[in-house]
Amino acid sequence: MKEEFYTDKRWQNWLSKVKDSNFTLKDSDDKNSGAVFVYIMDDVVLACLKVIARWERKVIPPSDALSELDNIRNIVFKEHDSLGEDADMMIDSLRTSLAAVFASCQRYISGDFDRESDMKKMVKNAVEAENRENIDEAFSILSSVGARVIGGESLPEDDVADLPYSMTVELLDGIDAISAAMIGDDSYKEDDGTEECSEEL
Repeated sequence: MKEEFYTDKRWQNWLSKVKDSNFTLKDSDDKNSGAVFVYIMDDVVLACLKVIARWERKVIPPSDALSELDNIRNIVFKEHDSLGEDADMMIDSLRTSLAAVFASCQRYISGDFDRESDMKKMVKNAVEAENRENIDEAFSILSSVGARVIGGESLPEDDVADLPYSMTVELLDGIDAISAAMIGDDSYKEDDGTEECSEEL
């Protein structure tokens, strides 16, 4: 049986949890109020890293790995009914962060990324590109950064922490989630995909 790395049912379960939370931005000072969005990010990132782990262990070929990443991305970006104005805004922000995750994973598998430039300089260049309204260039730079993080390099945390809020920061949030997942529980690397994944959240 073909392994399912992520399913629409799983994503819909998360959206239901967001709707049930009645999230509003005025409650955002409560550190627990937006926790569900962090859990969603981690869940999707782990699914993507599981795809990469299967590819690295030659359980699946690169073409299948890229196809699986596209499938996860399509699920995440599928249109849905409104969850409330503030919650919808948070989901949009989450999707921006996850766009960097998907692109980073795809570039890591394809091997098409900048392996040589200084990471701090790359982050700076991405910020400058966004300031010039060249979003495509910023995205390309940061997806290379993400691919290198997947390969084991570290984000320049101090430089990232000092950045003012921007789309670049949202994209870096996704890359930071990759980094955090990779130093957390790495059991996703070990199994061979024969166990069924639970849909219970």
